[in-house]
Amino acid sequence: MMTHMLLHMRHILQLFAYASLLVLAACGEGSEAVSSIALHPTNASIFYVATNDAVFKTRDAGETWEKLSSFSSRRVTTISVDPQLPATVYAGTMGDAVYKSPDGGQHWLPHNVGLKEHVSYVNQFVFHPTLSETIYLATTVGVFRTTDGGREWDEQMAGMKEVHIVVTMAMDPRNPKLLYAGTTGGAYRSRDGAVSWKKVNKGLIPEDLLDASLALGVNTLIVDPVNTSTVYAGTTKGLFKTTNEAESWTRIGESLPDQYVSCIAVHPGQPTTLYAGGRAGVQKSTDGGKTWQAMNQGLETLNIRTLVMSPRDPNLLYAGTNGSGLYRSTDGSANWTRVPLTGQAAASAAPAQGY
Repeated sequence: MMTHMLLHMRHILQLFAYASLLVLAACGEGSEAVSSIALHPTNASIFYVATNDAVFKTRDAGETWEKLSSFSSRRVTTISVDPQLPATVYAGTMGDAVYKSPDGGQHWLPHNVGLKEHVSYVNQFVFHPTLSETIYLATTVGVFRTTDGGREWDEQMAGMKEVHIVVTMAMDPRNPKLLYAGTTGGAYRSRDGAVSWKKVNKGLIPEDLLDASLALGVNTLIVDPVNTSTVYAGTTKGLFKTTNEAESWTRIGESLPDQYVSCIAVHPGQPTTLYAGGRAGVQKSTDGGKTWQAMNQGLETLNIRTLVMSPRDPNLLYAGTNGSGLYRSTDGSANWTRVPLTGQAAASAAPAQGY
């Protein structure tokens, strides 16, 4: 009984500490703090930006913005576009789980059947590459899966019971049953579509340190799109790489000026080119993470919260900061330009198609 109580108290402390980190990470005022960016899979002019206050949409590459109608009093923590049906948009919130829009963000409905009432924070959506109604959800109380576009969700936590805070997930695009999960207690792998999970922390964190609360938080996981056995993990204490599907990890990026890595992007055709964002801005490597160069020209704030790359133009990147809003680079991060979330477009002027 005492052991159970201690484990329960440790979990409560983890939740409190993690929530505190999230509050600190969102320290910008108003729309100056960008929490999530979702790009349209085929139309570079359309994308969504979630801030601490609202969700914005542009149809003209950021020239004008529409503030989407409020669907929740809760903060939107992550937003994603269905890769097969891009008019369908999902939003994860803090305190109100999942919302879905079938019409490019004009109308929203809750899609929470099966999600626990205490899903306090939705961290990420991961879509099956061809069956986009199959979605995996990373939350502060574990992994959930839907196979019907969010109408019903099932918990998928077998083998992961001792760690409940799932911060990030990644899927092998060639083998959708192969999934990785990053948690406040290291990394897990599933080979059966999240039916079961196994710890994969060799080289990432010693087992004897895992009992420490928030010993190593995995903030982001990215699968190399060409060599899918290679996975990158950005953590609270450095950047790691595996080349054998997480059987073992190697630390890379020791020369990074700050070892807190919040986001990673990998070039789809040249996977040795990758980007890492964190509290020291954007860093770029062209040799698979061996050496790094700061790419912060034009950034007014170096605290990077999210970083995304255009699926059609790898030189086009967007960075969301915690202090000065949204930035765009059209030259592979050599230069950044601020994209103000102003100049709102009238909702009635929105085209009927295209989303």
